[in-house]
This record gives sequence, C-alpha cells and structure tokens, in this order.
Amino acid sequence: MGAPVPVGVVALDPVLEAGTRSTLLACQELTLCEPGDARVAVLTVDRTGPAELDTVRIARAYPQRPAVVLVAGALAPGDALHALAAGARGLLLRREADTSRLAHAVLAAAQDDCTLPTDLLEQVLEHPADARSGHGGWPGGALSERERSVLRLVADGHETAEIAQRLAYSPRTVTTVVHDITQRFRLRNRAHAVAYALRAGLL
Repeated sequence: MGAPVPVGVVALDPVLEAGTRSTLLACQELTLCEPGDARVAVLTVDRTGPAELDTVRIARAYPQRPAVVLVAGALAPGDALHALAAGARGLLLRREADTSRLAHAVLAAAQDDCTLPTDLLEQVLEHPADARSGHGGWPGGALSERERSVLRLVADGHETAEIAQRLAYSPRTVTTVVHDITQRFRLRNRAHAVAYALRAGLL
C-alpha cells in the first residue's frame, strides 16, 4: 500500500463537514488535511446552486489544485452537468456516501478517474434534447467507435487499467483516448466528457 492520499473537507455547513470528516477517517488509504494542502477536496452540500458551484471553483483553485468530489443531497441531471463544468471530478449522492463509496470516489479522483451515480447517468440519458438542439452539443458531432467504447466503460465506473484490459488496449492508449476527447471538445475531465456524451445521445 502506498502513502495515504491527503484529502480535505469543504462544507458550507459545519454539521455536514463533521459527518464527512468522520466518514473519511474510517478509511486507512486516506489522511485528512487542510483543503489547501489536499490532493482531493470533498465538498459536501445539501443542494447544488450558484454558491455551491462557486465553492467547487474555489476549491479547484487551492494551491495544490485538488480534484473535487462533490457529495450532494440531491443531483438533477442539469445540476450534475453544471458541477462537472465547474470542475468536479466525481459526484456522489449523500445517501450513498458510506465509507466504502466515498473512499472509492476520492481514490478515483486522485488517480484522475471519476465516479458518477448510475441512476444519474440514466436520468441524463433520458434528457438529451437540449444538446441535440444545439444547446451544449458537441461541435463536430461524432465519436469514433474506439472513443465510444472507452467512454461507455468510464460511464460504467471502470478505471483505466480495467478499461485497458477489457478492450485489449494499453493503459496509455485509454488515457490518450480520453485526453483527446476532453481536449477536442474543451471538456474539463472524464466525468464531464461522459455526461456530455450521454446528454448528446452519442453513447
């Protein structure tokens, strides 16, 4: 086992902060620190509004440029897309944020992977119309079959090594495919790419 991942907790409510810290303390692979020194910042909120999205942006601007995992009481598809656009690396519903799932989301974010709730992905799939009508759609439109294959597995929660094994690619190839997609469409991270691909009906 390597060194524990330094993780900071950010919350607009001291009760939510205390609960999040308690949950993270139970994971030996993580060590709590100040958000400014963290590799991953966990932001716990009741809702996802302008103030919360500003807090995601502020956390991303901390000296260590931490990945942000947003834990929210509720997440509508539109909220999720706004959070990803603001720079969140992973999204988790608070009712699902037990020690195991929260630790998985934090460790994934630390490795430049992402986590999204399965039911949230399904909701996004049900509302692709805005993207298809030109609001938030993907310039140039199409993804290659290889890009689709990789993004489908990212959407299913698989990490880089698992995707490489399933598709018989090298981990470097998987990383390059995702990087190319995010650069081409000016997306912030893997979670952002998956959400927009689903909303645009490309997966």
